[in-house]
Parts: sequence; structure tokens; C-alpha cells
Amino acid sequence: MRGIFNKIPFKLCVGLLLVFWQFSCSKGKKVDASQQLKDIIASDENFKLYDFEEYPLGLYDSILERKEADFAKELLARLDSVAKKDLTETENISLALLRFTLQNRVDEFTYQMYLNPIQSDQGFHLNLNYRIKPILDYADAKKYLKTLNAIPMFTEQHLVLLKAGLKKGLSQPKIIFEGYESTYDEHIVDNYTESNFYSPFENLPDALSQDQKDSVLTAAKKAIEEKVVPSFKKIKKFFEEEYIPNTRESIGVSETPNGSEFYQNRINYYTTTDEYTAEDIHNIGLKEVARIRAEMEKIIVELGFKGTFAEFLTFLRTDPQFYAKTGTDLLKDARDIAKRIDAELPKYFITLPRKPYGVKKVPDAIAPKYTGGRYSGPSSDTQPGYYLVNTYKLNSRPLYVLPSLTAHEAVPGHHLQGALNAELGDSIPKFRKNLYLSAYGEGWALYTEFLGNDMGIYTTPYEEFGKLTYEMWRACRLVVDTGIHAKGWTKQQVLDYMLTNTALSEHEVNTETDRYIAWPGQAISYKMGELKIRELRQKCEKALGAKFDIRKFHEIILEQGTVTLPILEQRINAFLESSK
Repeated sequence: MRGIFNKIPFKLCVGLLLVFWQFSCSKGKKVDASQQLKDIIASDENFKLYDFEEYPLGLYDSILERKEADFAKELLARLDSVAKKDLTETENISLALLRFTLQNRVDEFTYQMYLNPIQSDQGFHLNLNYRIKPILDYADAKKYLKTLNAIPMFTEQHLVLLKAGLKKGLSQPKIIFEGYESTYDEHIVDNYTESNFYSPFENLPDALSQDQKDSVLTAAKKAIEEKVVPSFKKIKKFFEEEYIPNTRESIGVSETPNGSEFYQNRINYYTTTDEYTAEDIHNIGLKEVARIRAEMEKIIVELGFKGTFAEFLTFLRTDPQFYAKTGTDLLKDARDIAKRIDAELPKYFITLPRKPYGVKKVPDAIAPKYTGGRYSGPSSDTQPGYYLVNTYKLNSRPLYVLPSLTAHEAVPGHHLQGALNAELGDSIPKFRKNLYLSAYGEGWALYTEFLGNDMGIYTTPYEEFGKLTYEMWRACRLVVDTGIHAKGWTKQQVLDYMLTNTALSEHEVNTETDRYIAWPGQAISYKMGELKIRELRQKCEKALGAKFDIRKFHEIILEQGTVTLPILEQRINAFLESSK
């Protein structure tokens, strides 16, 4: 034995003796699995790559990305030692969700996603628009000024990453950048008071003294003139002179380095399972498109329309009766639908959120490349969530899809689910209250469009058709996303397919197509999640018959917050087993 240890370095000998000592001390003791899990979750929640107070817009570089990935690997190894059989259901869900999110951090580094921090309608510089918030007190004013002064460094860090991505072939396709100048030109102003970033300073609260107001306004002028505007000029120069002229012509991610492998990884992430290939999803999409098309044809016959399906879509896209005359009118209609749905909620839900929501227009700076509407969660405990309605180009915002859009983005869709998720009890760790998985969140929101039938929110055949065209839109996504990224489809093929099968306007189809090109896999999450929730509802209805309670079903779906689809199915199966 002495001979063996003579050949081992001294430090390693000490390490081995320490392990033997720990083993002997712990022998006979039962490891507390719950505490193990709590410690790992606490390690994750307390992990900081940088000081958030010092860097309000964050720090971004490849070294930090590697550090985060290495930390995620370390926690994954620690999770392997936790005895799942000794955990409660909620704890096992927390473990599975933490493992899922940690693995995604590793994958994002593996596929160098940090080198491509932009999309057609969002990205590093576009996200700055969401930093424009009301100033409520002097501390708010100082914090906002600090954010504005951090924009130059924030910009430079992202430009470095974009240049590296461009060099490696990990960039966005040239075709999505038509009209992209609107994302930065809006912020290049001659007079600082015309900057959107100045708007919070126009109505400073009365609680500020005159001296405080004077100093804040002086600092605001300097920040916008010397930090904000020059940064957006730099962004404009970079995109127009360096990035766009040299980025790739191909649109499918499979044509980038390791692209096919990356696309399958994104499919797994956005469906929260490894059950599907691109071919599987493409075929599911084709079947759904055929089913929904048959339902749409029935409505056309019921309306007595004399013409082809294509002619009916043209009628919907061009007849003035289907469009609001002003942005204010569109917002009023959206609010009316939202309040009608609010009144129906107690019939379908046991637990409702405390947090309210508002309805307002999409900010002008991002409206041209933005979708028809979107939900924006609360920015703080004192703020509501917002259902954002796009009032840009009103002839592309048909009223017949507004009930579906409202159900999806506000209630009982994103706001209801998101607010309930944030209001989960103390047994749910913080990371889960902030967790968002598209297959669950978007799947739920799309399911609520279907639930709108039960709630009676579709009052005309045209609104019923609008609901179907939104469902068709999500079914088409399965076909076109896989078409783009696995089958070599061109953008024109995607446009033709979408225009042929949905009643979406040409403008919206174009902006949506750019989004699918720029964000591989995300678009499939909606329909795949909705199909699973509808499948589980049908399973419960069949098993329980007259005893089926829609409120209880929704409680099971929502009460643990955001989960993966396999976890959701396990919960429903357990519910049915207990119901026997």
C-alpha cells in the first residue's frame, strides 16, 4: 500500500484521504434530498456573472458566456446525485425544470447563440425600447440616467459579438433586413427632446425639488446627446456598411455551421421533448392545415360567398368593413373584447390572478417590424401587464382576428397564465416564477383561442373564420418553419404558402416570415403545445364523461406554473388515476 501512495502526488493523496473521511462520517446518515435540491437552486439563483447595479444593461462577451455554461454543467452534475424518489411532486417538477433550463444554457454556449443577438423584430438594440419607463421618484430618475449612460458600452459589446458571428457564418440572412433601418433611425434625432428616450423626463413627478429637476434635465440632455444618439449612429453605420452587405444569402439555419444539429436542438427545446424530428413536425403541420382548411370552407359556404377560397381571402384583406379607421378605434375594440372576456373568466377558472392588465398601442419605434399584438409582462410590482396592440398600418390589422388576438395575448391567455405563474406560493422557487417555456406558454395561449368558442367571444361568422385563420397560421408555422430550416424552402415559398392558406394581410405575412427565418424553431412551439393541451382535455373528457369539470382541468394545467409538456402529461395522468 505504501508503494502505491509513494507514486501518487501529495495533493492527490490528501484529496483521497478527505473523500474517505467524508464517506466514513456520512455513512449511516440519510442525505436530505429536499435540502440538496434547495441548495442547488439557491446556488443557481445566487450566481452572478456581474454586478447588476454597476452594469444596468448587463455585460456581454464570450468569456462570460463560457463561465455561465461551465457553472450550468457543475449544477447539472450536482442534480444527478439528488434522490428523486425522496422528493415531493412539486420538488421533482422543480428539479426537472432546473435541469431543462441548465441544459439549455449549455446548449446556447455550445452552438454560440450569443454571437447572433438579433432577430427581425427584436434584439439587443430593439430591447432598449423596453427600458423607456415612467420616472416615479428621484431614485428612478438616477437609475434611468445610469441606464442611458450605459448604452455605449452595451452597444460596443454586442457589435463585437456580431462581428465574430459574421466571421464564423453565424449571422442572420440578408433577406430579413428590408426596412431594418426603422429599428435605429427612429432614435437618431437632431433635437434631444425628440428622442423617445427623453419622454420619461417630460413629466417629472412633483416630489422632485426644483434643483433635482434641473440637475436631472441637464443630465438627460447630456446623456441623449453624447451617449444615446451617437450609439444609434454607430449601430446604423455597422449594419448598413459592415453587417448587411456581408451577411449570408441563404435563409435556412441548416446551411450554417452545425446548422442541422442546431435546428434539432431547437426543436427539442421549443417542444420541451426529444420526441420529434423536423419531418415529424412538417407532417403534423400538413395534417392540421388540411383539417382547418375544411372547417374554413364550411364557413364560406354558410356565408353564401360566391367565389373561390382565394377570392374570399382577398375579400377579407381588402373590404373596408373589416378594418378600423383610426388607431384609437382599434384600441377601443380591443378593450371592449378584453372586458367581455373578463366577465366570463369565473366560469372557467378556479384561481384568477390579482395582477391587472392594460391595453395600449405598440411603441412607434418598433411598430413597423412588430406583430399585430403581443403581451408585455409587468416591469415591477407596481406596474400592470400590458396587451400591446399594433396600430401601425391599419389596413393590415383586420378586426375579425381581434377576438382571437385578445384571448391569446391578454386573458385567458398570456396575462392570466403569466400573472398566475408570478403569484405561485412559497413552495415554488423563484426561478420557476420567472420561467417561460414557449411550448407551455404559447401552447396555452393558443388553446385559449379554442376555449373562446366555449366562452362565446366570437360573435360573427367572420370572427369564427378569424379564429380559424389564427389557428391555421400556427399550423402553417409547423410546415414553413421546418420548410425553411430543414427542407431548403425559399422566402417566396413561405409567403405563397401563408397567403394561400391564411387570411393574414400581406404585410403581416411578410413580417412573420422574417421572424421564422431569424428565430429557428420557436414558431413550432405554439401549435405543438396547443395540440398537447387539447389532447389532454379530450382524454379527460372521455375518461370522466359527465364528471368532467373544465375549471378543475384548467387548475391542473395552471397550478404548478410553467412546465414542460411531458410534466403536464404526467400531471393529467396522475389526476385521472386519482379520480378513479
